[in-house]
Amino acid sequence: MSLHRRLLILLVAVVLLGGVAVAAVVRAGDRAHEKDREQAGGPRVAPGPVSLAAAGGGRRLVFRNMAWGPHRDELATVPAEDPRAPRTASGVSCLRLHAAAGTGICLQSVKGGAGVQDGYRAVVLDASLRELAAHPLAGIPTRARVSPGGHLAAWTVFVGGDSYAGTDFSTRTSVLDLRTGRLEASLEDYAIRKDGRIHKAVDVNFWGVTFTPDEQGFYATLATGGTTYLVRGDLAARTVTTLRENAECPSLSPDGTRIAFKKRIPGRPAEAPWQLHVLDLATGAETPLAEQRSVDDQAVWLDDRTVAYALPGDFGADLYAVPADGSGAPARFMDAALAPALLG
Repeated sequence: MSLHRRLLILLVAVVLLGGVAVAAVVRAGDRAHEKDREQAGGPRVAPGPVSLAAAGGGRRLVFRNMAWGPHRDELATVPAEDPRAPRTASGVSCLRLHAAAGTGICLQSVKGGAGVQDGYRAVVLDASLRELAAHPLAGIPTRARVSPGGHLAAWTVFVGGDSYAGTDFSTRTSVLDLRTGRLEASLEDYAIRKDGRIHKAVDVNFWGVTFTPDEQGFYATLATGGTTYLVRGDLAARTVTTLRENAECPSLSPDGTRIAFKKRIPGRPAEAPWQLHVLDLATGAETPLAEQRSVDDQAVWLDDRTVAYALPGDFGADLYAVPADGSGAPARFMDAALAPALLG
């Protein structure tokens, strides 16, 4: 065998052995990554089709996936009856989202180009996650809601400061009528009826809209004069009326009879002052829920008996659920998830 042929065979062998070594390292890395993921308790996430339409196969949850990996921050879905099932990720990224009746609102970050500052926008999605409309946002997204019939959307952003716990912040809350395209850029333009009189002040802030089943009105939080109020809004009259003090981030129950909200409790730390309560709209009775930790979130009703909410977790946020009648105890039902909405 010639020297040239022997050298050629040696070169081929080196290349093959190198390829085997690289493959072994890659497989070992994949196994180590999988082991780390399993040890960390991270959920399984894979790309696939996601729909906001009511599915014949049962109810589904859509939410912001917070698990580390290529699908972090994407709108994802799981069966509502099996929230720890493997997740299907849509490829659509949202910082905040909500959906109902085949309509979604997705609050997104927007990367600026050279010399252009990053920004945010509100994107209206149809049932297939196609973009129907988009509106620029004036600040950091914090709350989003779609009305039960899918005809209205609302969102809140921070335009100064970044926490509801203190007093040094400013918000802007907008309401969009998807039937007409009319955008109420700020609820601060609405007339405020407080204690039977028209209230005008420069320190007015609104946040946390939740729509009524008939889609004619809403509830929200009003802050003015250092006090927060639960207000009832009338979309046609463009008015809001205060109902009671110390009620933030309302969420109306599916049957329209109760509101879950967060209430500031005297004596608690200034940075973590809230406890979840439920208000009976007919009687005015307030019920403190069994969750003792401070919840800075707008709760979501999973059904007429249970509310869900986010708390800080290893991946940024985890979802918990607690009975809405004050009984029982809170339980974590989804890891690495935020901003859930129930479909179907």
